Amino acid sequence: MATSSGYDYEVFLSFRGPDTRAGFTDFLYTSMIDMGIRAYKDDEELRVGEEFAPELLQAINQSKISIPIFSKGYATSVWCLKELVQMVSCQKAERQKIMPIFYDVAPSEVRHQTRGYGEALGLHKEKRRYDKETISQWEAALNAIGNIKGWDLHREKENR
Repeated sequence: MATSSGYDYEVFLSFRGPDTRAGFTDFLYTSMIDMGIRAYKDDEELRVGEEFAPELLQAINQSKISIPIFSKGYATSVWCLKELVQMVSCQKAERQKIMPIFYDVAPSEVRHQTRGYGEALGLHKEKRRYDKETISQWEAALNAIGNIKGWDLHREKENR
């Protein structure tokens, strides 16, 4: 149900479950809820062959802010990439702000699709399940959001 502002959520969290769900994302989500912020976090794991859930697009559309949490495996998830395209669409229509978090990846890796991000997109291209236009949309969304100043969080390497 939309509030008087027209938004169901203040924040939409986009993340790759196996990378950050049980740690960082849960902490961030719980902290927001505790502060009274209406946040959306999808708790469903996408199974191979499952369709993209339309309620995710609706949740993005009905959020004031999207926070993509870029992690090492983020670009391997077609769901995450589709969410990014929707976020950019909302941002271009001036309906939403995007505040990226770079969790143990460099912003340039996202922006230029290097290292793990380049490898993941290469695998999507090899599989040929998605047309060139879709892949181009994913690349453009990664580039656009990778250019937004966000939080660059690198896990401390233990030198002990």
